[in-house]
Amino acid sequence: MSYSDLTIWAIIVALGLGTWGLRFSFLGLIGSRAMPEWLLRHLRYTAVAVLPGLVAPLVVWPQATGGTLDPPRLAAALATVGIGLISRNMLAAIAGGMGTLYALQALTG
Repeated sequence: MSYSDLTIWAIIVALGLGTWGLRFSFLGLIGSRAMPEWLLRHLRYTAVAVLPGLVAPLVVWPQATGGTLDPPRLAAALATVGIGLISRNMLAAIAGGMGTLYALQALTG
């Protein structure tokens, strides 16, 4: 399917306006007001909820392997979670997961 240049630019502009509208509705309209405690409590979990959604497809269906499950990537993800739970240190978890991935890829070829 081929789109015209006008259609592509219309989509880009519409998505940009939609993104701006969502951010403005939250930051611009209520940014100067105090937010209720229940909302602040829920906002603390935003990154925790979004990050697994971004990472999970890269672990379960990695593009580097053609979408098939890759044991080194799965082991690295588990190592990252384990190190993060034990150490409560994000950088240690990232370094441990990265080290696990590279070591297992080197061992398995």
